[in-house]
Amino acid sequence: MERAIFRLNLIAIFAAIALAAAVPASRAADFPSKPIRLLVPLAPGGGNDTAARLVGHKLGAALGQQVVVDNRPGGGSVIASEIVARATPDGHTLYLVSTAFTAAPALHRNLPFDSLRDFAPITRVSIAPGALIVHRSQPVGSVKDLIELARARPGQITFGSGGLGSGSHLGGELFNMLAGVKLLHVPYKGSALATTAVLSGETAVAFNNPTSSLPHVKAGRLKMLAVTTAQRWPLLPEIPSIAESGVPGYEILIWNGLVAPAATPRSTLMRLHHELTQILNAPELTELLAGDGSRPLVESPPAFAAFLKNEITKWIKVIRQAGITAS
Repeated sequence: MERAIFRLNLIAIFAAIALAAAVPASRAADFPSKPIRLLVPLAPGGGNDTAARLVGHKLGAALGQQVVVDNRPGGGSVIASEIVARATPDGHTLYLVSTAFTAAPALHRNLPFDSLRDFAPITRVSIAPGALIVHRSQPVGSVKDLIELARARPGQITFGSGGLGSGSHLGGELFNMLAGVKLLHVPYKGSALATTAVLSGETAVAFNNPTSSLPHVKAGRLKMLAVTTAQRWPLLPEIPSIAESGVPGYEILIWNGLVAPAATPRSTLMRLHHELTQILNAPELTELLAGDGSRPLVESPPAFAAFLKNEITKWIKVIRQAGITAS
């Protein structure tokens, strides 16, 4: 009798262990079981928001669940980052990160999350050039003209950005550092608002996606002085780079990518990566992103993780040298 009871208990223990091991796999297999929330740390209307909505729509169709874009601007991406870091790690919360995410560790002393430890990279989504644009009233026709004007009027020439720590902000600070000038930063809640500000003359300069500025350049409302890539951008061969226009070493790309909370099951991350690879490699999405001056870029999770680490290291150096801080 005692042996029989022992055997029954042993069988029960093994069954419980097997069941516990099967639960995560079952949960991953059930993914997605509800709509997916995709957080964007910027206001609607900019290039990152456009990419999030394009990719989110395609991803929702592939997964059979709606992907809802949730715009959470403010705090230089810190607000959205904290929400994602604390979200349930089941794949139903995703986050579109960009330069602001990698700049946050240098800008904020006591972040309520760790930018590397608390997030699981999936892939980069798109890259694009930036462009140095100025209001038509500014008496400049080249990067060298702008440098001369800025040196003559230190702290008086304003540049708008999509927010503290955004790519458009750091593009301006990198320009200040390498060109030896002092443009005055004016942050906005998104790149679309920054473009509107320079269009109205509220700010003099911006470092934004060239595609959104081209119609205004052609209409004579803005001047495009240069692109921010190391060499000329193939789609704008007539526009020089900042580096070749008197600021050697200047280079910055506009990029974004998707991450999830750190403890998201690996099988779920791989499912998301697989679907995103199919979506980003499709000619249709390439054409849609090209409309915003971007092109898709698929990376493995380890490659994207290495990129994020390198970006964080780079911006720590630039931001500390510029003496910028948010908290």
